[in-house]
Amino acid sequence: MASRSRRLQTKPVITCFKSILLIYTFIFWITGVILLAVGIWGKVSLENYFSLLNEKATNVPFILVGTGTGIILLGTFGCFATCRVSAWMLKLYAMVLTLIFLVELVAAIVGFVFRHEIKNSFKNNYEKALKQYNMTGDDRSDAVDKIQNTLHCCGVTKYTDWENTNYYSERGYPKSCCKTECSPSKDASKVNSEGCFIKVMTIIESEMGVVAGISFGVACFQLIGIFLAYCLSRAITNNQYEIV
Repeated sequence: MASRSRRLQTKPVITCFKSILLIYTFIFWITGVILLAVGIWGKVSLENYFSLLNEKATNVPFILVGTGTGIILLGTFGCFATCRVSAWMLKLYAMVLTLIFLVELVAAIVGFVFRHEIKNSFKNNYEKALKQYNMTGDDRSDAVDKIQNTLHCCGVTKYTDWENTNYYSERGYPKSCCKTECSPSKDASKVNSEGCFIKVMTIIESEMGVVAGISFGVACFQLIGIFLAYCLSRAITNNQYEIV
C-alpha cells in the first residue's frame, strides 16, 4: 500500500514535469525554425561578404541551416518521447541535447578565439579581388561591385587602392565606385573616397552579433531541456510510472 500510495503521490509531479517539458519542446522546436531562417537569411544577405572570406567561412550559413533542421527533428522526437512517457526515449533525448550543447559550446569558443582572423582574411581577399578585378562576371568581382554599390565606398581602405590595379591602368575606377551614375574613368572627384573595409567589418560584426546571440540563447536554453528530460525519465524509472 505504501508503494502504491507513493506512486499515486508522484503522479502529479510527473504530470507537471511532462507538461513543462512539452511546452519546452515546442519552444525548442521554434528555435530550430529560427536558426533555419537565420541560416537562410545569412546565405542570402551576407553572401557577398562570405565570398570574400576563406572557404570555411562560406559554410557558416549551411551549418546554421543544418543545426536548425537537426533541432526541428530532435524537437519532434522529444515531443513524441514526452507524450509516450518513455524513460529510455527521454534519456536519449537528454543525451542528444547534451551532445549538441557541447558542440555549440566548442564552436562558440573556436569562433571567439579566431575572430580576428576573419578581419585579416577579408582584407587580404578583398585586396586580391581588386587586383584581379575584371568585367567577366566572376564571383569576387561581382561581390566587390555589390559591396561598393551598397555601401557607397571604393577600395579597401580608400579609393586610391584602385590605382595599383591593372583595371585602373586600363579603364580607371569601376562604375561601382561612382557617387552617381557614371562610366569607368580616372576622375577621382566622381568616386566615393571612403574605403570599404571598415564599413564591411562594422556590418559583419553587427550581423554576426545577432547570429551569435541567437546561437548562444539556443545553447543555454538546451540546458533547461536536459534538466527536464533527465528529471522526468528518472521519476518514471524510480516510481515505475505507468500510463493510465
